[in-house]
Amino acid sequence: MDSGAVNRRYVALIRGINVGRAKRVAMADLRALVEDLGYGEVRTLLNSGNVVFRVPAARRGDIAGRIEKAITARLGISARVIVLSAADLAAVVAGNRLGPVAKDPSRLLVTVLKNPADRKRLVPLTRRDWAPEALSLGVRVAYLWCPEGMIASPLADAVFRLLGDAWTTRNWATLTKLHGLAAVPDR
Repeated sequence: MDSGAVNRRYVALIRGINVGRAKRVAMADLRALVEDLGYGEVRTLLNSGNVVFRVPAARRGDIAGRIEKAITARLGISARVIVLSAADLAAVVAGNRLGPVAKDPSRLLVTVLKNPADRKRLVPLTRRDWAPEALSLGVRVAYLWCPEGMIASPLADAVFRLLGDAWTTRNWATLTKLHGLAAVPDR
């Protein structure tokens, strides 16, 4: 890695791998794949497609597209990848307005949009009463409080139907762990 270039930290959120028995990917293989693309200090969190890494200025471009193509070519699976900079992730964490009602971090979901413009599709849902569930929108995310879990959630169902497959979701506990890993100052 070029130590003369400014490295920025990013987080790749890979949708749909290691969920149940489908699309199994070893995290060691995923780390190697991201390193082979020229990214450094690659770390994975949990076994569900969360990767934190540094990107030299010369390698910025379409990071998500490069990782998606490499996953298909090297691992033989198709998976949607959404990439956030460490600054974007910090803004997501700071923008959570559901903290006062969301008592269980595993039931507070953050849905990250592939295309930030898709946020407007979710605005009508904010006008509905979802109690005991709750919805809040950020710039590129939707915060969903699902006290009974995602599978039984009418709110999650409505959000996911509107977005098609252009999203990925992490619970608050995972997202804040990723934020901690990505919060190391850039150099």
